[in-house]
Amino acid sequence: MVDGARIIEYFRGKSVLITGSTGFLGKILVEKILRVQPDVNKIYLLVRGIDAKQRVDEEVIGTELFGLLREKHGEEGFQQLVEEKVVALAGDIIYQNLGLETPMLEDLAKCIDVIVNIAATTNFYERYDVSLDVNVMGVKHLCEFAKQCARLKMLMHVSTAYVSGDREGLILEKPINLGESLRQGTYLDVDAELRLVREAKKELQLNAGDEDDASRTERKAMKELGIKRARHFGWSNTYVFTKAMGEMILGQLRGDMPVVIIRPSIITSVQADPLPGWMQGTRTIDTLIIGYAKQNLSCFLGDLSMVVDVIPGDMVVNAMMAAMAAHSEEKGVQAVYHCTSSLSNPATYSMLYEAGRRYFYENPRVGEDGKVIPTKEMYFFTTITRLRLYMMLAYKLPLEILHLVNLLLCGLFSRVYNDMNRKYKFVMLLVDIYGPFAFLKGCYDDMNLERLRMTMKMNTLEDQMFNFDPRTIHWEEYFYRIHIPGVLKYLCK
Repeated sequence: MVDGARIIEYFRGKSVLITGSTGFLGKILVEKILRVQPDVNKIYLLVRGIDAKQRVDEEVIGTELFGLLREKHGEEGFQQLVEEKVVALAGDIIYQNLGLETPMLEDLAKCIDVIVNIAATTNFYERYDVSLDVNVMGVKHLCEFAKQCARLKMLMHVSTAYVSGDREGLILEKPINLGESLRQGTYLDVDAELRLVREAKKELQLNAGDEDDASRTERKAMKELGIKRARHFGWSNTYVFTKAMGEMILGQLRGDMPVVIIRPSIITSVQADPLPGWMQGTRTIDTLIIGYAKQNLSCFLGDLSMVVDVIPGDMVVNAMMAAMAAHSEEKGVQAVYHCTSSLSNPATYSMLYEAGRRYFYENPRVGEDGKVIPTKEMYFFTTITRLRLYMMLAYKLPLEILHLVNLLLCGLFSRVYNDMNRKYKFVMLLVDIYGPFAFLKGCYDDMNLERLRMTMKMNTLEDQMFNFDPRTIHWEEYFYRIHIPGVLKYLCK
């Protein structure tokens, strides 16, 4: 049984190594551990850069998210707590031994109880070599280090629900087997993919021109290779493809080490504590909200009746902490949890859209010129073909005509042309990036997480501090009162 009191007690005296602490989930996790259990032994934060402490101070501890903790302890007490408990380590999971010197690595291996891997490159169209380094080899290097940790009680790996690709029906919480592919008749050999990248880069270097040109050519080639390989095996982009490979490597190398894989869907702003609405980094639906707020987005791809699987960041962290306490020292376990909402409390695109309409009609945006930006209706197209036809007739053809007229009239309509062209490119970029997710018909099974939830009766204040039940969320109100204002405050600057 896991309840709030047990979760809090679990972290007493523990030493936790966290990667990806400068990211959205990482910050929430660090803050939560410090707030609920100040008697944690140490929280080690592995961050890139020469001055790791400065990065942690500025990008983690110095953020608004830690305001409640500051208020609780006072500025002096807060600084003392951080000084005693938080240790910044300059390193990187893309390197063997995590980029740490041998003495430091050996000292860490003697004291670490829990490893939490949140580090990832989440760029859908990242360079293939970069994605493999972080999302695949990073997992390998952490596994190798974890096996050296004498006191290790568990390794937690944060993945994504979208490693399942565009499957339909109920998607189960089960591990991905080595070599498993989404395209029938193909076998995904991770080592072969790593060799392919090395050989491709070697060939590019042999045919390279000047340094700048070579760099641009390599960057473009690596991005294209990532998408090509992802789609060859049935995934839509490089991010989810390499995250799936990372899970395979983890399953292969874990041995009898207790492992928990957390697969969130679209992570949205903090719902409850420590700071409702706080967020970092633009997610899929946030791009749509920002585009609508600025009225750069007049149409998009999607069916308003379809489910958009979202989960607040604080709920993901609460589930992570509960799972750590539940599976600590369970030799040989490999637990998979979907932190999702599509099965237990589905939100639809119409809920998000109506909340957005309501919000912007009641709180109209003001442009840089001081004028109110009128809120217009957005049109949704249920097929890519219809959207492309609309964009051609409404934007592409008028743009071509306007371009010719503009040339004849010596740039008289440059401003109008540039504005229309920007909107056209913005919509088409979003379609290219997020189009594959617009019609996902999969529903993520969360029975493993439900079993974990059932052990928490939510009778005490401690239990309520670790709520991760999406059924407690009223989506329309959450979007209207918390998430959309959060997007505008923290992302739309």
